[in-house]
Amino acid sequence: MGKLLAPAAAVLLALGGCATKGDVDQLRSDIAGLRSQAETVDAKASRAEAAAQQAAAAAAQAQAAAQRADAAVTQTDQGNQ
Repeated sequence: MGKLLAPAAAVLLALGGCATKGDVDQLRSDIAGLRSQAETVDAKASRAEAAAQQAAAAAAQAQAAAQRADAAVTQTDQGNQ
């Protein structure tokens, strides 16, 4: 997020301290908006990561079940010979 704020800070520095209260208030508002967006993106990423972990666990369980089913079929086939 620091990379996003650098241009705004550079503008204030370029003004040489001539920023008005309105400029500062607008910058604070912009920063709050960026923080909110970053938090939203972070929350979505966390949910996506959790969903991916759940999907991986479900896939592992399905694979284990398939292997057990294959083993049972093999045993049944051997018993029928």
